[in-house]
Amino acid sequence: MERSEPRKRTRPSRRIERAHDEPAFVLHAHPWRETSLILDVFSRHHGRLPLVAKGAKRPHSQLRTVLLGFAPFAASWSGQGEVRTLTRAEWSGGVAPLAGLPLMCGFYFNELLMRLLPREDPHEALFDAYLEALKRLGEGEGGASGAATPRGPLYATRRQVEPLLRGFEMELLRELGHLPELHLLSTSGEPVRAQGSYVVDPQRGVLEHSGEDASTAMRGEQLLAIADARWEQPGALRGAKALMRELLGYHLGTQPLRTRQLLIDLHQL
Repeated sequence: MERSEPRKRTRPSRRIERAHDEPAFVLHAHPWRETSLILDVFSRHHGRLPLVAKGAKRPHSQLRTVLLGFAPFAASWSGQGEVRTLTRAEWSGGVAPLAGLPLMCGFYFNELLMRLLPREDPHEALFDAYLEALKRLGEGEGGASGAATPRGPLYATRRQVEPLLRGFEMELLRELGHLPELHLLSTSGEPVRAQGSYVVDPQRGVLEHSGEDASTAMRGEQLLAIADARWEQPGALRGAKALMRELLGYHLGTQPLRTRQLLIDLHQL
């Protein structure tokens, strides 16, 4: 009887993952060891992920001028574990520096992404919406290059940034599957009527208003204007602000957004 060959034990493969010239933004950075940084990066094709930037804190490091908030760059990295190593970063340009209220809006976007977007969950449309919102904030809609009143950019652009805030919030919720179809009733699929009265429940979607709580009711024409981003319609921005606050609050949980409170404080000032 022939003896069988002993089975060879195979080790699980530890494949090195690499990315080259990936469009990305730094959402957050904190020090690591003496000369390096751990980055929370939002990339177009790989989603949100952590990267270690070795030597980025050294005085003459080329990375110091590239790894800035709200500055698009092309990232290359490699690694096997949860935290990959940044191997190259090149500034891409195209977004003007932010200041004042637009800068606070950028921090608000970043906090939403870090709180709600799972790691390594790609959302190319959301990345494009983030890039477009930053461009608009920096180019005549509240950025450092935009016109300012004698009271400064904090006051000159408050009305301009409202549509950008609402639009990005809606895109984020839509990409994550948390935004119901605002044109249709969730229970029956029937279209929302302009003259109707409705509520939007974070779990059940758009429902006809039963009359129990008038404070949460919204007119159909207002809801349809929000769905189509027709911000010029009276009441659309105000309704969208209340709606986004309710939906985001449900998914964020009990911990409040720090940047939202800062925006409220700046507005009161």
